[in-house]
Amino acid sequence: MQDEKCTSLYGVPTMFIAELALPDFADYDLSSLRTGIMAGSPCPVEVMKRVISDMGMNEVTICYGMTETSPVSTQTGANDDIETRVSTVGSVHPHVEVKVVDPATGLTVPQGTAGELCTRGYSVMLGYWNEPEKTAESIDAARWMHTGDLAVMDGNGYLNIVGRIKDMVIRGGENIYPREIEEFLYSHPDIVDVQVIGLPDEKYGEELMAWVKLRPGVSDLTAEQVRSYCTGKLAHYKIPRYVRVVEDFPMTVSGKVRKVEMREVSIQELGLESAATTRHA
Repeated sequence: MQDEKCTSLYGVPTMFIAELALPDFADYDLSSLRTGIMAGSPCPVEVMKRVISDMGMNEVTICYGMTETSPVSTQTGANDDIETRVSTVGSVHPHVEVKVVDPATGLTVPQGTAGELCTRGYSVMLGYWNEPEKTAESIDAARWMHTGDLAVMDGNGYLNIVGRIKDMVIRGGENIYPREIEEFLYSHPDIVDVQVIGLPDEKYGEELMAWVKLRPGVSDLTAEQVRSYCTGKLAHYKIPRYVRVVEDFPMTVSGKVRKVEMREVSIQELGLESAATTRHA
């Protein structure tokens, strides 16, 4: 972030999180900021609220899309109310279709029910280069792009992304979407950023682990302290068993968190290889 006049900022949520966490954040003149776009990965509600209140970006919007969809499929509007802009990824773009389906049956689910988000239209790619099998896994015969993201559509056609199908954790038969726990932990006064993953467990199948980045001046945060903060506010099976304090998350070149790598590192550090073998046997 440069200390110069501009009216808009564009980037992934991690960029805004890093800016808000700067020790000298208050020294920057952000009075000219008015609008911008956040996209590339889910934006935590608390981060969006701070971008509006602390950075003055009252007209900031959120986009949702994929590289394969050129890339934007839905977007909030500058005139949408604050609650809509902090809790949804907006409604469908012109000349594009979206639907939310049951991943098992492919049937459209009722409004207010979680399912896989699919999109169709001029923006969807023709396919992966020389990979027809991979293309068929993502784009069905009716040209619907299956995003792999779990979403809920409200009565006004606005979508809320609740997680990734592949990120879903199954602990003792309970389906858990990490984003719900991440959203809650953003409210912890010592946490500036958090990512939640599932780790293998011989008793429950999977257990939750939170990787956390702490606010400047905070030196440590234990798993016991995190569990205490969650107790009575989250269901017991949604409370992370493990906590790892980190300075950064492993990222892709496009700024997305690599949860697969986080899981591999955590399994090795915690000595859970045998549980992983048992789970996949």
